[in-house]
Amino acid sequence: MLNAAKNHDLDFGVPQFEYLSKQCNFPWLLANVLDPALGEDVSLANCAKYKIIESSNKIKIGVIGLGEREWLETINSLPPNLIYLSASETAKKLVPEMRAAGAEIIVALTHQRDPNDIKLAERVPLGLIDLILGGHDHHYTHEYVNGTHILCSGSDFKQLSYIEARRKVGSKSGWDFDIIRHDIKRSIAESPEAAKLVNELNTNLKNKLEQPVGHTAVPLDSRFSTIRARESNIGNFVCDLMRFYYNAECAIMASGTIRGDQVYPPGVILIKDILNCFPFEDTVVVIRVTGQAILDALENAVCKVPALEGRFPQVSNMHFRYNPNLPPGKRVVWAKLNHEPLELTRKYTVSTRGYMIRGKDGYTSFLARSEGGEAEEIINEEEGVLISTIIRQYFMSLRVMGQWTRWSESMSSHWSKVHEGLHADNKIRKPGTSRANSVQEDAETMHQFMDRSPSPTPAANRQHTGAALPFGISGGGFKREREMGLLRKYVHRWLTIAKVGRPAQGLVDEHVEPWLLPFWTNAIAPKVEGRIVLDDGKG
Repeated sequence: MLNAAKNHDLDFGVPQFEYLSKQCNFPWLLANVLDPALGEDVSLANCAKYKIIESSNKIKIGVIGLGEREWLETINSLPPNLIYLSASETAKKLVPEMRAAGAEIIVALTHQRDPNDIKLAERVPLGLIDLILGGHDHHYTHEYVNGTHILCSGSDFKQLSYIEARRKVGSKSGWDFDIIRHDIKRSIAESPEAAKLVNELNTNLKNKLEQPVGHTAVPLDSRFSTIRARESNIGNFVCDLMRFYYNAECAIMASGTIRGDQVYPPGVILIKDILNCFPFEDTVVVIRVTGQAILDALENAVCKVPALEGRFPQVSNMHFRYNPNLPPGKRVVWAKLNHEPLELTRKYTVSTRGYMIRGKDGYTSFLARSEGGEAEEIINEEEGVLISTIIRQYFMSLRVMGQWTRWSESMSSHWSKVHEGLHADNKIRKPGTSRANSVQEDAETMHQFMDRSPSPTPAANRQHTGAALPFGISGGGFKREREMGLLRKYVHRWLTIAKVGRPAQGLVDEHVEPWLLPFWTNAIAPKVEGRIVLDDGKG
């Protein structure tokens, strides 16, 4: 098996990719992107440029990895001063070397869009490359250009291709290819070996989903009754993160993106919490649209109020007032971007969901040009990153900037800028100094309360352990801390119903108890800031 380096393989930086690639039993190929910091003529991430493999009937096949220039623009953190070489010129240089080494069939394994794969076939001499296997576009295509087969076998294991090569007969040199498309259907019997492997991986994944990834010092309100009717602190947090991640001027997210429908109490945030709350697989994108398009999007967002519609917005770097008693389409009283009145003819960059630039939930003013609309795509769906991935990266960055052994300078630079903007008004809380002891004490108290036999984890085992675990923390104590969080949640609910003690004040109280602060990371503390103002016309 061989792989060409792809953009999402580098989502967590080059050092992390190198660490993971060393665990693969196959090489990663990339011939036309060089990193001078690694030495002269060395490919990015130390990828091999090409590989010659031998088939069962002793035919040698040369495989070269090539990427397009635009591919580099889809990666959020790369080393500086990279050298991009023309894919066709690189092939002209290296394929003769591969032929000299005995390669009889030449395959270009690319990460390029269809037009660039076609350019590659057109710009190399006839017969230089026998087969191009593309992978950046997500649809199935097969073309024959300048004597070269160009094949993209779809994505997400929805299709695969069976390829059979035969030597040309007679005086002709070269190869003929029979390419047969197979669509994956339920009627196809699953492989027992593959099913066993998937089950093993899923079991392992379930354990990893229980890993703590972050901590919140305040309740995060993701209830549908909140997010689909008003501004919410979790909506503000995610929209701010979407905006600063891509350095956009504003962010708008349909509240239907948030699926948790619960209040996440102060305490540990698990990986599964993030994936359950943000399960959708469309990516965060950036578009350039006019102020009028943004105003139209806001009108659409509030046109169904008081119905709890998923189109209701959460925003970043925007403020607007709306009156639900006015006719739909004329409900927005005023709108500001970066605290200045929205200019209807000016163009702004907006970070949003791929779902919305397809015009879903009525967001036709954000419809991308590729879909027949007017919005210019700066970061499109194939280039963007999932919201859940961005959130996980963010929580990792809170802990590991300058500490993680595989955290590159480029990732540190990127996340330093994100944090500089995201937390300008102190929306994070520093770790506690004696949290390890309080976790132990809380766990013992909880076990006594619940009449359970404690199995305490020594405090020493809960200390930061570097890269030994996925997030550098031990699991036992944090499971009990999670249980304590649930206990506090329901005790607090009882106190509120019984009208005992301090009532909950909209879940955005700025006061943070010291015992809510962890000892292993900064804790987030997003708040409601008056970004969305309800005007009922009464005053």
